[in-house]
Amino acid sequence: MKKFSPTLLACAIALVSSTSALAHHSAAAFDTQTETTITGTVTQYSFRNPHVYMSLSRTLEDGTTVITEVEAGAGSVIGPLGFDRDAIKVGDLVNILGNPSKRNPATMFLGRELYTAAGTYLPLNISSKSSYVESAETASTIAGTWFSPRTSFFAFMGTARDWKLTEAGTAALAAASANPVPTPQKDCIPIGEPGVMFYPVANVIEVQPDTVVMHIDWLDSVRTIYLDGRAHPAATETSLHGHSTGHWEGTTLVVDTTNFAVNPIGLSTSLPNSTSKHLVENFALSADGKGMVYSGVMEDPQYLAAPVEWTGTWLFRPEMQPSNETCDLVTAQKFLDD
Repeated sequence: MKKFSPTLLACAIALVSSTSALAHHSAAAFDTQTETTITGTVTQYSFRNPHVYMSLSRTLEDGTTVITEVEAGAGSVIGPLGFDRDAIKVGDLVNILGNPSKRNPATMFLGRELYTAAGTYLPLNISSKSSYVESAETASTIAGTWFSPRTSFFAFMGTARDWKLTEAGTAALAAASANPVPTPQKDCIPIGEPGVMFYPVANVIEVQPDTVVMHIDWLDSVRTIYLDGRAHPAATETSLHGHSTGHWEGTTLVVDTTNFAVNPIGLSTSLPNSTSKHLVENFALSADGKGMVYSGVMEDPQYLAAPVEWTGTWLFRPEMQPSNETCDLVTAQKFLDD
């Protein structure tokens, strides 16, 4: 049987409940109470989703040379913060601030901030300060590239602890807390909507006469909203992102989504969804064109005792580039040990 490392039990920082952290990675395998800087030459570099990795050749105080593997955030997450895939290359001398591994402090390291030999700062983690330079451009429609800031991301994830649950929902939450297991994100299956919509990644929206297509740069998530008046299919026809129909109310897109397949993290990082999950979402352009209000209502009578409402803000980022990297299973399962 495969043993799952703690580093794949949660994603970053935000807590969904007092005992369950947000799903893909946490810093559990690293000594977050010890912050230090390592210096070395890049010998390997991989810009991937859901993680960026690099190896450094460095010399320890006793004169020995070691190869230290540095784990950074997903390319799709640290890219919008200012980490360009071409920012570093093999042969570069770099300084990295972060946390050593609890098990192998000399050879494994969690990167937080990177500084090149020239002193250029690059973010390596979802919680790192951004070096992204904002554009003054504004939007006239919801078409274009949008970014959900981590403040909106953490705010939505934090609301899960206050949701009113059914007996089945309470039992599912208790089971997840008592017996943490690898989340489906190790298999490149993302958290369900609306959670995935709040990931701090580049979201590219294409508006056509009969469809709106949303490319969410997290674990290959793509949503198609049909505007041609079609009905939802039979309840037995389910899919990961469900079936979405929509209509315009002025410049606001209103979306109705049903037919969700069961997902163990379909409602939150600790709550599955049933096939009765139902979403109504609103994508409303702000008056100044600099942002978009993303709001809605989520229902799932099997697990939620009352509808869940949310409101968050996306920022218009026309020059921001998505990672253009599909989720790599080898990278996602890097810490699955035999």
